[in-house]
Amino acid sequence: MRVVEVGVPVASVGEVLVRVGAAGVNFADVMQTRGTYDGGPRPPYLAGFEAAGEVVAVGSDVTGVAVGEHVIGTGYGAFAEYMVMSDVVPVPTGWTDEQSLGLVLNWATALAALRHLGQLTTGDTVLIHAAAGGVGQAAVRIAKYYGATVIATASAAKHDVVRRLGADRVIELGELDAEVSGGSVDVVLESVGGETFRRSVEVARRVTGKVIVIGAAAGESSISNWELNFKHPVHVIGHHLTTFIQHAPDLFAEVMAELQRLIDAGVYPPGRPTVYDLADGPKVLAELEAGVTVGKLALKP
Repeated sequence: MRVVEVGVPVASVGEVLVRVGAAGVNFADVMQTRGTYDGGPRPPYLAGFEAAGEVVAVGSDVTGVAVGEHVIGTGYGAFAEYMVMSDVVPVPTGWTDEQSLGLVLNWATALAALRHLGQLTTGDTVLIHAAAGGVGQAAVRIAKYYGATVIATASAAKHDVVRRLGADRVIELGELDAEVSGGSVDVVLESVGGETFRRSVEVARRVTGKVIVIGAAAGESSISNWELNFKHPVHVIGHHLTTFIQHAPDLFAEVMAELQRLIDAGVYPPGRPTVYDLADGPKVLAELEAGVTVGKLALKP
């Protein structure tokens, strides 16, 4: 990845043009560089797909958004000075562009997974993988707020960060089999994939347990219909936010309304991402892939 000069894009029907104030860096960006993100762009392409900034132009058929407003949303080409978006939400009142990063991709993903798909209730036991990352940190806060017991996985150097968020137990991924008994977890937030996906299914509570799949960082995995029928009778639910927004817009509206309530209650505070210069994008992606980063990461054009 390198910095290049390109023209300013134009907002077409249903789109807004945004002057980027800050762009979020997500593991999906790593997957795109490896060609493993489904439907992702083919190189060469403008990287990044989460940004917040000021609306500078509005295409036709756009309502509810005006020039001068600050919004956050997704699209292609976020690692740039300007990008076009089609689905945007307002930056929360009093927040900066940087502080709002993660509102949709991290917090909405976690909230929809735990509450709307996982049906999390008070007293549930929740297992959250990659708990020190953007989605993971949001998930820990959400699960604790709604009365769950939280077991979180993270590398040893990140345990203190996750404990401060409220997690009841923090373990390393390799300790999962020894520390979490089979059939004891009500909701698993599964973002790792690979062999971890299978272990997540094994620890889910029989009949009522739910494994919400939000990522595949370690690669693909599979479990057979025979196993789900006889050996691991649990709920395995796929969750991809873009698909959620497109196919369940009413549910997404409920998620965003609930997020506003979490903001008002202080459960969701303004974000504090680690911000890098745009030119540092390759370094940030490499560190994210290596698993040495903590929390939300951002690039500033």
